[in-house]
Amino acid sequence: METERERKKEMGDSDDYKFLQIRDAIAAINQKVNLIGVIIEFGVPKKTKGTDCICTLKIVDESHPKPGISVNIFAESMEKLPHVVSAGGIIQLSHVVMKTHCGEVNAVFNKRFSSFALYEGKDGIDFLPFQVSSKFCPRDLDKKFIEGLRKWLVDFQLDEGLSNFLFLREINEGHHINLACKIVHICEVAKDEWMAFLWDGTDAPPISLPTKLEDELSNLLPLQLEPVPLPRDLLCTFPAVGTILRVIFDRGMQNQFLHLLHSGKWVKFVNVLCEVQSGLWLGMLTSFTKLRYTPNDDHLISVRQRLYNERLSSERGCIPYWCFPWSRVTEVDYDHVPFVTLMDVLTYSEVTAKFKCVARVVAALPWQAEDLRSPFGTYRIRLTLEDPTARLHALLYREDGEKFFDGYPSVDVLKRKLNKLLGLAVSDDGKEIQNAPRSPPWAQFCLKSYYHSKNEAWGSRQYRIFGTKLE
Repeated sequence: METERERKKEMGDSDDYKFLQIRDAIAAINQKVNLIGVIIEFGVPKKTKGTDCICTLKIVDESHPKPGISVNIFAESMEKLPHVVSAGGIIQLSHVVMKTHCGEVNAVFNKRFSSFALYEGKDGIDFLPFQVSSKFCPRDLDKKFIEGLRKWLVDFQLDEGLSNFLFLREINEGHHINLACKIVHICEVAKDEWMAFLWDGTDAPPISLPTKLEDELSNLLPLQLEPVPLPRDLLCTFPAVGTILRVIFDRGMQNQFLHLLHSGKWVKFVNVLCEVQSGLWLGMLTSFTKLRYTPNDDHLISVRQRLYNERLSSERGCIPYWCFPWSRVTEVDYDHVPFVTLMDVLTYSEVTAKFKCVARVVAALPWQAEDLRSPFGTYRIRLTLEDPTARLHALLYREDGEKFFDGYPSVDVLKRKLNKLLGLAVSDDGKEIQNAPRSPPWAQFCLKSYYHSKNEAWGSRQYRIFGTKLE
């Protein structure tokens, strides 16, 4: 890439035809400058408090690859703003004014005299802009600068620090965080409501649950956040290890983001709001969310893929990250059988099979100890199991219930065992602590899958706990 001095020499002394490198533009406060740079981050276009629309970009060049500078672009309508198709594209800016705000330098695009042109990034094959503003005037040397930036981009790695982007195992409720994840699916879950499914190979933290188990009667704990379960053939394309984070779009955001997100691609989001809904993690893309430059060989992505591969090669790679150190809540009959995740169970290739997994019991129906057996003394309980990958209902019935509870103990003993399994907080004298959140322990379970109707084996598939004893 040429230096700013070399550019001056080739373009003459005309300020109207001079590009400044970002490093030099930062010192030109309150002056009009021409810039050309790579878009490494962009946010959602929005309305200002007045009549204009605004979008904010962050750009870099070889003189200032970290952290780049922000460019605030104003226009009369959304249509006149830059339509950025992906981070990593190139933008040419003319007559933008360098300003300072809260101690940081940024460039301001004035709709009355500034102009822009957008070009494809390092994979572009021509030098024609795919979008220009009304006042843009092409120049003979534009091609040379575009070509230089594309060559520089080939080996460019954005230095943003490993700590700036969290793993899913590090998320916290109510926090805005940066995520580097793979998009495994995007779909419309209701009219004009879309959901993206993100994954990075790690396990999101287990969530404390409400104490009121009686809510299960009127407000069942859902197995997933989408209104209708995803079809099994689609689930089979999901990774079986690691949390799949559901992400929704704040009002109007899908119109700005949806066309930029593609299944199978890694993406970096800046400022994703993390929330909890029905005891499940939910991300939200808001007007503060931005997309960051994510090349295929991005360092953050390479780290995540390497850690995931190391996890899969580990003997205990399928066991939830959060169950260590190990506590023996249950005993199972099949110690020699390898562990699988609940997603493995849901997507197994055969209808009937047996599995061993580690999960939490997040709900029970019935939840009162005196109702766990029928009037004839038969155990019949539906437990909702959860691990970082999925939730499912599993029945505990007849002789399997007898083994699970070690026979037919008194109601008081049953209550104590069930409270332990559901993670109910109790005082030293064994009384339940009111309104204390539940934190169910991790436990081993043996599961078997079966079907009710041979004519509709997959559609009638259910799960049952067996070979498991609660300590």
